[in-house]
Amino acid sequence: MPNHAEPSSRLTPPINKSNLSVTELKEVARNLRRHVVKMIAAAGSGHPGGSLSAADIITALYFRVLRYDPHNAQWPDRDRFILSKGHAAPILYAALAESGYFPVEELLTLRKLDSRLQGHTDRNLTPGVEMSAGALGQGLSFSVGVALAAKLDRRDYRVYVLLSDGECDEGQTWEAALSAAHFKLDNLVAIVDCNRLQLSGWTRDIMNLEPFAQKWQAFGWHTIEIDGHDFDGILAALQECQNMKAKPTVVIAHTTKGKGVSFMENNVSFHGKAPTPEEAEKALKELG
Repeated sequence: MPNHAEPSSRLTPPINKSNLSVTELKEVARNLRRHVVKMIAAAGSGHPGGSLSAADIITALYFRVLRYDPHNAQWPDRDRFILSKGHAAPILYAALAESGYFPVEELLTLRKLDSRLQGHTDRNLTPGVEMSAGALGQGLSFSVGVALAAKLDRRDYRVYVLLSDGECDEGQTWEAALSAAHFKLDNLVAIVDCNRLQLSGWTRDIMNLEPFAQKWQAFGWHTIEIDGHDFDGILAALQECQNMKAKPTVVIAHTTKGKGVSFMENNVSFHGKAPTPEEAEKALKELG
């Protein structure tokens, strides 16, 4: 079932992404983080840690890189963004709202009955969402199919997929990585949010992925490592991806779980726990 953007009843117009400076991108990211805290606190449920770690990556994509039209969510030539780590839905919803896909006020309906903003993304409900998510490890496979379809249909859209480092424990991720290299999908970019923590602890203790970059290289991918909170580095990496020919690119983005909120940073308990009202107030003060 296709999803269609509805006329927005926003109190403010969507952000014009044409010429945002790095300073302005930082402000957008700060605002998206505030949305995440408010949404999850209002819902009393959600995943703040991995949403906050991905905020700068999502900001760079939606406010400088991706080609899309919020008034025509199914525009055939749009770039596709796939959220494989579907539990980080709040940061995607915040970006979609600020991009004009639906009213910002709707963000506070997160996880409510009859809301279009479920705890994991649902492409049949939410304008701008490309893949229904839930089980980890499926997003890269889905993205390979979408990127391959672009090649077969002779369309020039690009496919960006955001994975977590924890879901790279999944064998399906590596099967998809093999397929992407085999089909020379140079229109596919995988971004791994390497915040080093997953549900039950440090990734290195649960399933050590190192040497991580060398694994992707061995699977035939062009590999870039960056600081996932440095906009200059993020934008340079995404530009490099666009110039790559005959192979897919992976951007390994080293991030901090819970970035921007001191008591959430590197705190595994906030992988899937909502802040209390008092914690939310403190977090919003820290975010400005």
